[in-house]
Amino acid sequence: MQNIVVTGKSGAGKQPRIDVLVSEFGLTQLSTGNIFRHYLGVFKGLKHARTPESYWDAAASAFVPDDAIRADLAAACDEKKVPVDDAVLGLKAARFVDAGLFVPDSITNALFEGAFLKHEGRGLILDGYPRTADQSQFLLDAVSRAGTSLDAVLIVDNEDELIIGRTVGRRICPSCQKVFHLEFKPPRDGHLCTACGAEVIHRSDDTEDKIRTRLAEFQKKTLPAIGVLTAQGIPQVRVPGNLPVFTDEIVRASVLEALSPILK
Repeated sequence: MQNIVVTGKSGAGKQPRIDVLVSEFGLTQLSTGNIFRHYLGVFKGLKHARTPESYWDAAASAFVPDDAIRADLAAACDEKKVPVDDAVLGLKAARFVDAGLFVPDSITNALFEGAFLKHEGRGLILDGYPRTADQSQFLLDAVSRAGTSLDAVLIVDNEDELIIGRTVGRRICPSCQKVFHLEFKPPRDGHLCTACGAEVIHRSDDTEDKIRTRLAEFQKKTLPAIGVLTAQGIPQVRVPGNLPVFTDEIVRASVLEALSPILK
């Protein structure tokens, strides 16, 4: 297996299934959230004097040419020993993220492909990407350019009300990003990461109102994105997010059973 998309409604239970794919097939999780954190961190680590907004040409509704941005960032990137192209991407993402604006697909796609190619476009679990039809088409093109393949879309099914209960109980390690749940996968002593010992946190966007907004976004944007991949012949497999008994072995068995037709 070269690459697989794992998707589902926010809070459906994707991470335990991703963990199975990592352990069974030696794949690497490539999360959109971590991709953004990386590129934003590269740019912000430069402590650049100019703001991202200052590189935005309002009249053209676009950034100034990349060569101009690279020239401005080159010295700081050399000093910090970071790739200037990573800093340029981070600057562009920061212009939207810092203002609380929707990040355009063109920038999300560029960040994704930068991370995708660092792994030579193979051996990846794509988590959180693609989320729109345009991103799906870009993914298909990126896989083609890399000379690799997209082997399946694994969808974790779950009902909205169960997702709300699951997500409200979710806790995240801010240090290593390990995901816990107070009932289903509790942290050590109720508040410590089992991997690194850090204090876990309850994300500010894991509230019921925000969860319902994300569920609506899944119906509006992500389902059409899945449809683009399916229309191009990418196999679609489904696993239940809600199991009568939730253990690592039962989760593992359900994932392997769902994937068995495409692994033959």
